[in-house]
Amino acid sequence: MTPRILDGKATADAILAELKERAGRLAASGGRPPGLAAVLVGDNPASKVYVGSKVRACANLGFYSERVERPASATTREILEIVRGLNDNPAIDGILVQLPLPAQVDSMAVLSAVDPSKDVDGFHPINVGNLVLDRPGFVPCTPAGIMELLRRHDIALRGKRAVVVGRSAIVGKPMAMLLLREHATVTICHSRTKDLEAVCREADILVAAIGKPAFVTEDFIKPGAVVVDVGINRVSDPDEARRLFGGDERRIAQVLEKGSTLVGDVLPTAMWEKSSWYTPVPGGVGPLTIAMLMANTLKARMERQG
Repeated sequence: MTPRILDGKATADAILAELKERAGRLAASGGRPPGLAAVLVGDNPASKVYVGSKVRACANLGFYSERVERPASATTREILEIVRGLNDNPAIDGILVQLPLPAQVDSMAVLSAVDPSKDVDGFHPINVGNLVLDRPGFVPCTPAGIMELLRRHDIALRGKRAVVVGRSAIVGKPMAMLLLREHATVTICHSRTKDLEAVCREADILVAAIGKPAFVTEDFIKPGAVVVDVGINRVSDPDEARRLFGGDERRIAQVLEKGSTLVGDVLPTAMWEKSSWYTPVPGGVGPLTIAMLMANTLKARMERQG
């Protein structure tokens, strides 16, 4: 069996092109552009990269964006005041609070303060409830992107057995709800699941979002399964890279030349050998997260019609 790649980069590019066309039509009709505000607290390097990429995506699509930064010493009260101001700002359709927040900030209080109609990350309790109740609302961007990836590659879900490894509120739980919405039979696994390998081997659709590099091996994968790897982990040891990538010289060269390469939560050689479709890392799920954030922002703008 020769597995096929679920190309997240190409799918994200297609989504962004569609959004740019729609935003262009909105501008041509005299409408104001969609507006996204990103709130960044502290100096986490990864968070800065993520926010920067989201702001650039807005610029490429013709969206308006604001980047609100506060030091790591900021209090919950200060961040709540920022969120309330953005809630009242008519130029802002979507509010993104970059996680993680510093330990002294009450993350749930901040996320719950976002106007649900501007909650383009889909983290507000009202939008979480709408997802569970199968009602309209905003859905977290990574699982929404995975669903779009599967849809655009004509991956059948109805009646299929789906297993999600990971139970986070950002990926695992909403992923399970979305698969259930499409009539898959869904199992959520986690660190306390008994005989995890055997449960995963039952999956026609296996989604790995556990945060452990190459944790899912060939023993977890049913022959012919569709494997979606949500993980992003860095490998800096050349010998480890050789073990994970089966002698793929390009990946080994990345470690030697750049100091590291990326690996997901699934052992790459296992995906190559046993799956029918799989998402590569990088270039799989990652690009879809920003694309769906932009899609949610345009959706919020059109629903507000201001």
